[in-house]
Amino acid sequence: MPVIRFVREGRDVECYPGENLRDVALREGVELYGLKGKLGNCGGCGQCITCFVEVVGESVPGSLSARTPVEERKLLRRPQQWRLACQSLVQHSVLVLTRPQAGLGDAEARIAAAKAEPLPAGPTAWPVVESEAEGEIEGAAEESQQGQQPGGGESTTADEEA
Repeated sequence: MPVIRFVREGRDVECYPGENLRDVALREGVELYGLKGKLGNCGGCGQCITCFVEVVGESVPGSLSARTPVEERKLLRRPQQWRLACQSLVQHSVLVLTRPQAGLGDAEARIAAAKAEPLPAGPTAWPVVESEAEGEIEGAAEESQQGQQPGGGESTTADEEA
């Protein structure tokens, strides 16, 4: 699984490829918001710009999804490595600095330490659970059979119509 290394918090968190960065951080108890964001954030719609983070030295280019049009507008005068967590999908392992606008006394030392330890690449797809895969196959087979019947639904017999 991709790993998000939160530099300020000194934590590594696993997630599935394609998961939303904000959702992962909140689920894992990582504080994304300063005071303003705690008091009033948009809930992940990209409108309040209080969940921005800094991507620190991507281990793999494209570790996060490309900037959305919302991010391009909202982060127009911000550094290019800043992202809105609510608009970012994690594709590969990545180093993230939360609340980059807030001072971090030993930022250079923490970032250097975070970069020194390699990030695991993780799988590139969600795991498939056998029971779910079997259920999807059975459901597709049933839909296929229904599509072959006249009317696409339940078949009726002459006895039922009478």
